[in-house]
Amino acid sequence: MKTGAKLLIESLQREGTDTLFGYPGGSVLPIYDELYDSPLRHILVRHEQAAAHAADGYARASGRVGVCLATSGPGACNLVTGIATAYMDSVPIVAITGQVPTTMLGNDAFQESDIQGITMPITKHNYLVKDTSDIPRVIKEAFYIAGTGRQGPVLVDLPKDVNTRSVKEPVVPEKVVLRGYNPTYKGNKRQIDRAIELITAAERPLIYAGGGVISSNASPELVAFASGHGIPVTTTLMGIGCIPCDHPLNLGMLGMHGTEYANFAVTECDLLIAIGARFDDRVTGRIETFAPHAKIIHIDIDPAEIGKNKRVDVPIVGDTKAVLADIIAGLAKKNACEAWQKRIRHWKQNHPLRYGKDNGCLHPQFILQQMNELLKGDAVIVSEVGQNQMWTAQYFCFRHPRTWITSGGLGTMGYGFPAAIGAHFARPDVPVFDVAGDGSIQMNIQEMGTVAQYKIPVKIAILNNMYLGMVRQWQELFYDRRYSYTELPPVEFVKIGQAYGIDGIKVESCDEVMPALKAAVDCDGPFVLDFRIEREENVFPMVPAGAAINEMIGGHPPS
Repeated sequence: MKTGAKLLIESLQREGTDTLFGYPGGSVLPIYDELYDSPLRHILVRHEQAAAHAADGYARASGRVGVCLATSGPGACNLVTGIATAYMDSVPIVAITGQVPTTMLGNDAFQESDIQGITMPITKHNYLVKDTSDIPRVIKEAFYIAGTGRQGPVLVDLPKDVNTRSVKEPVVPEKVVLRGYNPTYKGNKRQIDRAIELITAAERPLIYAGGGVISSNASPELVAFASGHGIPVTTTLMGIGCIPCDHPLNLGMLGMHGTEYANFAVTECDLLIAIGARFDDRVTGRIETFAPHAKIIHIDIDPAEIGKNKRVDVPIVGDTKAVLADIIAGLAKKNACEAWQKRIRHWKQNHPLRYGKDNGCLHPQFILQQMNELLKGDAVIVSEVGQNQMWTAQYFCFRHPRTWITSGGLGTMGYGFPAAIGAHFARPDVPVFDVAGDGSIQMNIQEMGTVAQYKIPVKIAILNNMYLGMVRQWQELFYDRRYSYTELPPVEFVKIGQAYGIDGIKVESCDEVMPALKAAVDCDGPFVLDFRIEREENVFPMVPAGAAINEMIGGHPPS
């Protein structure tokens, strides 16, 4: 006979879980009692939202399913933002929550919340388990659903009496079979043949690669496809790292804060090959002007995304890795579109990313370039959300997939620091940096307690302008510099770190940047870098809301 809590821990071990992130409470005490003697590594966060973000960061950095654990009521509700973040970016996590006993469900019992109902719109699936014998099957299904097809979060709600009840150990099914859930991995041959015809005929083809390339581990196929046929590649924010930053065909990020040459290429291409991307509004700008001269091939594992925002000519439902392999196999060698590549090289030469380097100020772009020079792509970089996120995407050179971790779809401030904690446990072999703003770092700053307790060597690089920077930028450009509630008082972040026993350095000049970065990397534990940057620095180029993506503030017309 085994308790439900014991069955849960054994089920997690069977699924290969080695680390979970959580916070105890009354409804999950039976689970925590089992964890006491378990080989599973549990990381005690300081807020449940951080547990969800840490599981998310672990999943993105490793490619495996992340796991978080919280108690009922407020504990479960505090996971919601993290679950929604994972849902928007298609990240596989399993969130396990405690619940009041089954006999008290619906009675407004102490710390009861209908977390199944609350999370229904932001999970791939969720469970309220009422029979202890169902726990092994449910956990197996939860991991399968989270990690297959278009990946995403699954929630498992466990009432306290389900965890304490003892049952004869149930038989664990060898294979998960779920009626109605059969993700399509192999692309339709007829559609693939149509795509090959369009690729062969195109004179100005362009690959638009999204996060689906990384989640399906299709980066080698993408690079082989692009390189073999001379097709330039632009990536979404989530797709950064799927092709090396310094690859000659890489145009960098497109969209609202994309490179000028990427946005020019989208506007002028005659064939757009969208791979694992969803035509998000931050990418497309005014949708009717996005790729106006192009035929569109759209490859995605989720059929609901194809044609949702933009009409496509060749829809291919399937796993990007499998579909790209089939396209490569069927595509004959062709001319490498030399005239098109020459035109793009001209744009790259004449419209580079740029900022005011020589005015004596500490610019965030310079800090990212120095960080890049020191780390040389051998690190995991996590960001918060806002200007810090965009500067990192623009100026850090990512050479490998799963080394760039950020909240794209939901844009969750406070995401980066706990996600960096999760990324460290996924990739303990490389440095992990959280690039933050002074606004976003304060949303989960209590996790300094977590990194201090476990000596987690996450480096926190705060681009401190004493503003909610991205909102302030919009107020400057579109609201006559009326800075309504976006200015923040100065904070001594190094002193806060010291209160937790964490070392740190405040940096105020350019010549201090590299020594401070080296000190952070050389430190065995966590480290705080407080960079006092130019206060009203903006992210450029920028496509205003409602404009076409080739209509950029801070950019110039194509020459």
